[in-house]
Amino acid sequence: MSGETISIHGPDHNFTGYLAKPKSGTGPGVVVIQEIFGVNQVMRDVADWLASEGFVALSPDLFSRIEPGVDITDQTEAEWKKAFDLMGAFNVDHGVADIAATIKTLRPLTTGKVGAMGYCLGGQLAFLTACHTDSDASIGYYGVNIQNRLADAEFIKKPLMLHIAGKDEFVNKGAQAEIIDNLRDNPLVTIHQYAEQDHAFARPRGAHYDKAAADEANARSLAFLRKNLA
Repeated sequence: MSGETISIHGPDHNFTGYLAKPKSGTGPGVVVIQEIFGVNQVMRDVADWLASEGFVALSPDLFSRIEPGVDITDQTEAEWKKAFDLMGAFNVDHGVADIAATIKTLRPLTTGKVGAMGYCLGGQLAFLTACHTDSDASIGYYGVNIQNRLADAEFIKKPLMLHIAGKDEFVNKGAQAEIIDNLRDNPLVTIHQYAEQDHAFARPRGAHYDKAAADEANARSLAFLRKNLA
């Protein structure tokens, strides 16, 4: 399955995204929120996978305000350095605004409801998407720095699912406990913990990829999206 690049118009910024549609041509929508490597093959593969499951998926270029068209991997030291430099320059609130614009662009292409699913940096952005946009359901995989924005949780109005890696090298045990303790009693929030997994356990070909854990998380995500976006 192959998608296409489309334009996304925000209130103060225009950018592009990778769009993948199901064979039916339409369905519920999902915004696929990138890691620190841009809209790369991994993100396009996620969008294509969601399209194969009946969703209209759109992955926006959230680094476009810094450098449009970032498409790198996790396979070399130089790419990791560039990825961390981009993350350091990235404005999270601008990212949320661009996700809101992406949802607005995607919704007319769908059967009505639009959710969001993000990884790493995108996991934090998925949390903030649940807090500050009209996403109908949001999912974050091993989100970084969520503990720094927990005050925003009071604005959650629609379901949120978080996948937390117990041995996450970028989210220490204290941060994980803070996130869980602050969100566990919110009826809109579902938290799944993977005690033996490290960061990016669901990224194929990544150093910490674990197929069994990834399959379990992805099955939970699909069920969550189908329940809340139907």
